[in-house]
Amino acid sequence: MINISPRQLQVFVETVDAGSLRAAAERLFLTQPAASMALAEMERLLGAPVFDRVRGRLRLNPRGRELLPLARELLERHAEFAQVAAGAAEVIGGELRIGTSNTVGNYRVGELLGGFVREAPQVVVRLRVGNTDDIAAALLAHELDVACVEGTVLHPALESLPWRDDAMLLCVPPTHPLARRRTLTAADLADETWVIREPGSATRALTEQVLGQLPPARSRLELSQTEAIKQAVVAGLGIALLPEVAVRNELQADQLCALRTPFLQPFLQRKLWLLLHRDRYRSALLETFLRATIA
Repeated sequence: MINISPRQLQVFVETVDAGSLRAAAERLFLTQPAASMALAEMERLLGAPVFDRVRGRLRLNPRGRELLPLARELLERHAEFAQVAAGAAEVIGGELRIGTSNTVGNYRVGELLGGFVREAPQVVVRLRVGNTDDIAAALLAHELDVACVEGTVLHPALESLPWRDDAMLLCVPPTHPLARRRTLTAADLADETWVIREPGSATRALTEQVLGQLPPARSRLELSQTEAIKQAVVAGLGIALLPEVAVRNELQADQLCALRTPFLQPFLQRKLWLLLHRDRYRSALLETFLRATIA
């Protein structure tokens, strides 16, 4: 039997999360030599390294990636055991790593986290914001515990749970000639300049679907943030498909105008999804988050 200690597992997991052994030691209040010794002893007991050493840096190797979710589960179960043994099973603590796509992280973070933070105020929440593809990749690599994205992610290792509906609007500045039209057809949108998100974004994928229904565009301007796209449209640099939740203030202030495009209606409603890794242990902490968020 391999007798690996919780401390050795902690050093392993924290080294992955913190990005270096030095940072892991600081998080665990250990000296760096003590952390290094714990990791080396774990690898000796396993009979194989879990990191590749590349020019003084540690990179998780295939063996380490295989063992990482199991190490996390063992640590979470150990913490839950201690809570139950101490008669404190109702107290939820620890750390939750959440990934979100840009729309959720920038405009719906209150909806996503509000109920959970009120129910479990002792939990440390670490939020990571990126485009849908990047967040899904981080979840697959066990760098995140749960994610919330606006794009449909089809991967056999990931489970998707519906969370919210998200309306999209085709926006122009109020001075744009189309802003004065009561209703539009596809032909009216010919030869327009579009401001779009980067590849990997769910909004970009949806915009490409919309563009497939329209005559050719004049040109495209690609930006990586919704806020930058909004400002570009306000400045008259093009038109853009944007989440309604992201442009409410600009619509009320008459900085933007939403075009009436009933023929595009099937593309203007999308779903926001919670993503979970199927191999991820559903700890009491994670179950509390899901219950509070879905409710």
